[in-house]
Amino acid sequence: MTVTPPSAVRDAPAATPARSARRAPLIVGSVLAGVALSLLWSYQFVDQTIGDNVANTLLGHDAKATAIGGTAAGLLFAFVSGLAGTFTACNIAMAASIGPMTHAGAGGSPAAGLRFMLRPLGLLAAGMVIVSATYGFVGVLLGDTLPQLSTATTAGGMPVRLVQSTVVFGLIGLAFSYLGLAALGTVPDPFARRPLTRVFVLGMLVGAFLIGRPYPLFHKLFQWAADDGNPLYGSVAFVLQSLGNIAIVAALFALVVLVTRGGLIRWLSARPARTLAVTGSLLLALGVFTLVYWTVRVPAMFGYGWFPTMPYN
Repeated sequence: MTVTPPSAVRDAPAATPARSARRAPLIVGSVLAGVALSLLWSYQFVDQTIGDNVANTLLGHDAKATAIGGTAAGLLFAFVSGLAGTFTACNIAMAASIGPMTHAGAGGSPAAGLRFMLRPLGLLAAGMVIVSATYGFVGVLLGDTLPQLSTATTAGGMPVRLVQSTVVFGLIGLAFSYLGLAALGTVPDPFARRPLTRVFVLGMLVGAFLIGRPYPLFHKLFQWAADDGNPLYGSVAFVLQSLGNIAIVAALFALVVLVTRGGLIRWLSARPARTLAVTGSLLLALGVFTLVYWTVRVPAMFGYGWFPTMPYN
């Protein structure tokens, strides 16, 4: 089987105007998909029906109502609550990492074996751990001075911690959207010849989800860590939370690579433009969702602006 060498993927030529024009429908479709998802999204179903039930089942008790009893219990709670929050609105954009990881793994040979998945997964985790560990350490030191732990509300009744969420996820949504457009050749791509660096930076953005996360189980974990007062515990707990957040996607990525024996990655790498299309569309769609959901829909729930709703959400 002919396999595209790694250099061919890294050095793929930039998109020409004609190629960019052909990708216009893909860009429009990705943007519309992101907006539609923000409209259809039901945080009640994802946070409570899925998230709470998963956490309660794995912990064996009511995750919200039961106090965290000690360091070991807190660290277990950190990972389980991260796993339970995989598909929440403050984490679902992480699924976009599948595209960049596939791109970073493209161009290898069948003999590469586990390197197909270990290299991009390791880089994603490394970027994520750096940010989450740092925020856990600093967050415990700052404690209740952070808006994220505040119980106050704005004049319109919007919780202050959601204000922090709006700002943080708005910036992350913009970053994801830019990376998506860059992969599609619409704007300058700083990672055009560095797909592995793209995955590492994406991991840092995933780690930054914690900076804005209002998810109740994470709020409980953060408050426990702040009350404990040990920044090292906070750092480890936040890393475990992030690892839980990516565990399912990492397992799915590894499963696909193993089941196909790298065939999917080789199929994509046979045409670099195909790989970039998958990477760009995923990043753009979930970037737009993150941006619209957190900066338009969430404020609209409290009377700041307007956004349409569905009967069930």
